[in-house]
Amino acid sequence: MNTLKAEKRSMDVKAKKLRREGFVTGNLFGREIEGSIPLKFTKKEIEVLLKNNNKGSQVMLELDGKTYDALIKEVDYNPLAHTVEEVDFQALVSNEMVHSTAEIILENEEKVMSGVLQDELKEVAYKALPADLVDKIKVDVAGMKIGDTLRVKDLEIAKNKNIHITTDPEAVVATVTPVHNVVPETETEAEETAEEKSVSYTHLTLPTKA
Repeated sequence: MNTLKAEKRSMDVKAKKLRREGFVTGNLFGREIEGSIPLKFTKKEIEVLLKNNNKGSQVMLELDGKTYDALIKEVDYNPLAHTVEEVDFQALVSNEMVHSTAEIILENEEKVMSGVLQDELKEVAYKALPADLVDKIKVDVAGMKIGDTLRVKDLEIAKNKNIHITTDPEAVVATVTPVHNVVPETETEAEETAEEKSVSYTHLTLPTKA
């Protein structure tokens, strides 16, 4: 589990100013925290963290000499600047159920038997105790063929009695569809079509003026 150092953020300084100075802002909240604690991190620390972690991952958060077992609750990206602007954390309590998400990772896509693999779902939402949290679900799709469909209820996480899935169990994760090749119109067919149009125009009678 990764460890991340955080600093308390002064509310006197606006988040936009901190971001311009190279910081990423965030908040830490939880059952045993009154309100929330505003945080700031260096951009480099967050980049390192998110190389192998994302929303739904657990981290050890060091703040003012105290370490929190925390869940990455939200990651806000700026799509125009291609940067992370804010990361929010939930401090975990061992006996408290928490809502989280797990990323779906399809493996061996190149080994699908036939057709085209369509991935329909990126993550699964669920509820569990901290000890049972999962941030990634790896799914081996090797051997799938046209007509095969993988649903949430088929995933290993759905078989874990300690995890309550909140995503629709019938939701489609991935399916294999046929390859539809568009047959180009032949030159002869094109000529025949043009000839038919020419004939129809020849027999078109224009209305006479009164």
